[in-house]
Amino acid sequence: MTVAVIGAGMSGLSTTHFLAEQGAEVRTFEASDEPGGIVRSTTVEGHVLERGPQRLRLSKPVESLVETLDLRDELRFGDDDQPLFAYDDGQLRRMPLSVRDAITTDLLSWRGKARVLLEPLTGGAKPNETVEAYLTRKFGHEVATRFAGPLYSGLYGTDADDMYVEYSLGKALDRFGVEGSLLVFMLKKLLQGTETPPIVSFEDGLQTLPEAMYAAHEESIDLETPVTGVEPDGEDYLVHTEDGTERAETVVFTTPAPTTAALLEDVDSEAAETVSQFAYNPIGVVHLHSDFDGTGHGFHIIDDGFKTDGSTWNHSMLGRDGVFTSYVGSGDSEFLDADPAVIGRRAAEEFETVTGAAATVLDAAVLRPGMPAYDRSWAALDELSLPDEIEICASFMSRAGIVGRIAGGKRTAATIAEE
Repeated sequence: MTVAVIGAGMSGLSTTHFLAEQGAEVRTFEASDEPGGIVRSTTVEGHVLERGPQRLRLSKPVESLVETLDLRDELRFGDDDQPLFAYDDGQLRRMPLSVRDAITTDLLSWRGKARVLLEPLTGGAKPNETVEAYLTRKFGHEVATRFAGPLYSGLYGTDADDMYVEYSLGKALDRFGVEGSLLVFMLKKLLQGTETPPIVSFEDGLQTLPEAMYAAHEESIDLETPVTGVEPDGEDYLVHTEDGTERAETVVFTTPAPTTAALLEDVDSEAAETVSQFAYNPIGVVHLHSDFDGTGHGFHIIDDGFKTDGSTWNHSMLGRDGVFTSYVGSGDSEFLDADPAVIGRRAAEEFETVTGAAATVLDAAVLRPGMPAYDRSWAALDELSLPDEIEICASFMSRAGIVGRIAGGKRTAATIAEE
């Protein structure tokens, strides 16, 4: 079994790793000079900064890789027992992510809190129901617009009213096995005392993980080798690069939707057209240094008028002294086209407005194409049909995030092995 994997981000590396475990002959191609895709760690003025994800959970798939790659001693554990805030009406207010905070937070009125108790009487998601409509019907307007909606949709930079439940939140609920009432499900988990995997990073940053995966399979991964085309040839496929052509029985695309669509064109133009419809939101990532001594995981912005979507407090959550990461301008292409210095300055000013503490810019970057929007364009997913021996393992098809991509790679490898 010969497999060509296009892309060596976490999806591609995971697919490569698990295919190798299955005994497949794998060739993986990556356009950039580093593995890891969006997982990028760098050091500025002695501070470890993450341009992609800021942390992950030591879930079973992650822990298994950590053990296999001998990375246990490099783990850096975060502090789970800290609040997450919403900046609302000029104040930082605790989000109700614990029983204590659900009772004491002033983010929601007592009427809004009481409305949550009616959730078990509501039904499941309706066809073509948006995330905002679903959350409003389940929990009431306050929870939908001041807590649950911003918390979920803020991950992707898409308004909750532009996201269909079926292609976004619904997938997450299915993954966790939620059937019927969300409130009842959460209460059962609470009573069962289910442990949440700890927050972790690595001493030198999250890129430690993809670099170790690359090192383990270096002989089968070609960096700085962009794929220029893919075409069918009998029952096989020809994968073209500037360095030559590789023949493979199966091709796995792990690239973002725009790249995948372009490369699919000569394989299946209808599939390429469908994939090209999936929208992305570019996002600015600004690393700040500040003497702010607040304790928490960060904040989301509820108030209007801000370019900042939210902030991760690496300082308190992971012990990264003085480091705070702001996410700015998600989906605002005009703002993100500005000079990085302008973007960074705006993030620092807004951080001071929210926290009262001055901040200086360590680094500012714009991620493009950014995050899958999971907006109404995802309705096109129902139309997607792929040719035999073509697989897509990418965040736009399933769960985003490092854990999701590891799981996706393992699932894709298993599917190929069964064929």
